[in-house]
Amino acid sequence: MPVFHVYVMTNEARQLFIGATSNLAQRVYEHKNGLVSAYCTRHGIARLVYFEEARSPQAAVEREQQIKSWLRKRKIELIESINPTWHDLAQGWMDAGSKPDVPEPAP
Repeated sequence: MPVFHVYVMTNEARQLFIGATSNLAQRVYEHKNGLVSAYCTRHGIARLVYFEEARSPQAAVEREQQIKSWLRKRKIELIESINPTWHDLAQGWMDAGSKPDVPEPAP
């Protein structure tokens, strides 16, 4: 059964990008290699700071839209609930050019 994710990427300035995908490792790879939207590439949005699973593509898109509708303060609280230091949760995923399976987020 496919797994869907909602994710938040950022940059050094902590600009946020919220998305949904059926392949998180591939999507992170695309962000890190400038293979995404011009906005993300131009602003260097390549650090994964939050992700969660969704049960279906529709649920992922609905959750993505819900999070996008929140005030920035609430989005930051969501990120910091699992990642208080905003470190890159995908660090090490792309070792030796591989695109590994996505590990579970830290509690």
